[in-house]
Amino acid sequence: MTMEQINYKLEVFEGPMDLLLSLISKHKLDIYDIPIMELVEQYTDYVRKMQESNMEVASEFLEMAARLVYIKTVSLLPKNEEAEALKRELTGELLEYRDCQIMAGKLKDTANGFDLYTKEPDKVEADMTYELLHEPFELLSAYESAVGKRGRRLPPPVEAFSAIVQRKIVSVHSRITFILTSISGKGKRSFSSLIRASKSRSEMVATFLALLELIRDKKVVATEEADDLTLEIKRS
Repeated sequence: MTMEQINYKLEVFEGPMDLLLSLISKHKLDIYDIPIMELVEQYTDYVRKMQESNMEVASEFLEMAARLVYIKTVSLLPKNEEAEALKRELTGELLEYRDCQIMAGKLKDTANGFDLYTKEPDKVEADMTYELLHEPFELLSAYESAVGKRGRRLPPPVEAFSAIVQRKIVSVHSRITFILTSISGKGKRSFSSLIRASKSRSEMVATFLALLELIRDKKVVATEEADDLTLEIKRS
């Protein structure tokens, strides 16, 4: 069977699948067994005529043309299992697209069966009179709630920072001196005992940083004993 050339006025299609379905329907082809050789010829001929007519050719039309040419090329090889797989994939996509078109047509017909009526809106006069009655305690509660929300938006008072400002700042250098003095007096000292000797969180953090600095500078040697670190001053 030889497909006749397209000789009618060029139609506008939504996409390459739409064009392929049109060609298959026009030439009464079996969508389940597409003669890819003839379909490629008709498709590329249509795209060429679109270009000759200065119609805007979307990139997806050109991509489909390249895809069809590739399937045709693979089909010419002695072992064309890949060609059959590509044809099955294309057939599946065409069937899905065709089913979507059928469902869209049914939905359109259903929507066209409804009659639409419109009515100008009626003008309604709004009564702005406040008619609710409230008990005195409700008004007081509303006032206190409003004042509380307003107060939360204000900056915190100076007294709120007093605990932070008055807190003693512990320097890392002072804890370095403490660690070296403590170890030299006892010969060695465990890491946990140094942490427990800290009187505040700031002192604890400074002690830990001081220890890291001493180990980095190789002034203290740390060895692990019974899930703890034993610290000794490194002798030169």
